[in-house]
Amino acid sequence: MQSLQEKASEWSGVHPKDAFAIDETNLYEKLGLQTFINLSTNFYNRVYDDEEEWFRSIFANSKKEDAIQNQYEFFVQRMGGPPLYSQRRGHPALIARHRPFPVTHQAAERWLHHMQEALDSTTDIDADSKTKMMNFFRHTAFFLVAGDELKSHKQGVACKHAAGKPAAA
Repeated sequence: MQSLQEKASEWSGVHPKDAFAIDETNLYEKLGLQTFINLSTNFYNRVYDDEEEWFRSIFANSKKEDAIQNQYEFFVQRMGGPPLYSQRRGHPALIARHRPFPVTHQAAERWLHHMQEALDSTTDIDADSKTKMMNFFRHTAFFLVAGDELKSHKQGVACKHAAGKPAAA
């Protein structure tokens, strides 16, 4: 049985070494808090203005300001900064937090489209950091797709943080 990380690598086309290259450099120290706020604001402005109703509907029950804050706090925490997200919301638990949403291959690709555009238009981020971040985002998006499939298959698939225990279905 493939792990969620293995499925994420297969579906995203991003090798784990590349997906987690964000850990080689403290991107928070390099880029600063405001850059992550700007990126998340830029991203969610695109998401909430998306021309595809099916995609916008995924976010319909979330306030844009809350989505922006959740995202930039997670990014800051994951990319070397203080644990802002965990202090306010607890463990990120990405699969569990995304369980109510249809995280399909199509939704992941649409999300990534907006993230790539947001990265491209955030001038405070250098090209190397953008590449590392996009590899992480692409891998993580498909990690969530793999986690979403657990809902329909009702089977446990271990992620790398599960310490050998199957994930809750």
